[in-house]
Amino acid sequence: MAHFARLNNENIVEDIVVVNNNVLLDENGVEKEKLGIDFCRFLYNYDNFKQTSYNGNFRKNYANIGYTYDEARDAFIPPNRIKGWVLNEETCLWEAPVPMPSDGKDYTWNQESLEWELIDL
Repeated sequence: MAHFARLNNENIVEDIVVVNNNVLLDENGVEKEKLGIDFCRFLYNYDNFKQTSYNGNFRKNYANIGYTYDEARDAFIPPNRIKGWVLNEETCLWEAPVPMPSDGKDYTWNQESLEWELIDL
């Protein structure tokens, strides 16, 4: 199955539409995103769709409702839910401004101190 994100006029994902892969096949049996978009436009009488990859093969991340489609990066980017976190340009995911320690211990992010704190178990 192919998945398409329905975007509002600000490129925010409002819905995910699942389409049979056969809809995307051209006369040579090659999948074409445009055919899926045309199908979605006809079905929903709405213009703004982008294909998304469930396994992240393209457009960096699988689109979810509330994500933004960034045309310049050709990527779906989740909302930034933690103030001060920065966008990783390679993954298009938000990350802490300080890397989490990699010592195998459990940490949680402290938004006030902007540091990782060790979780005492």
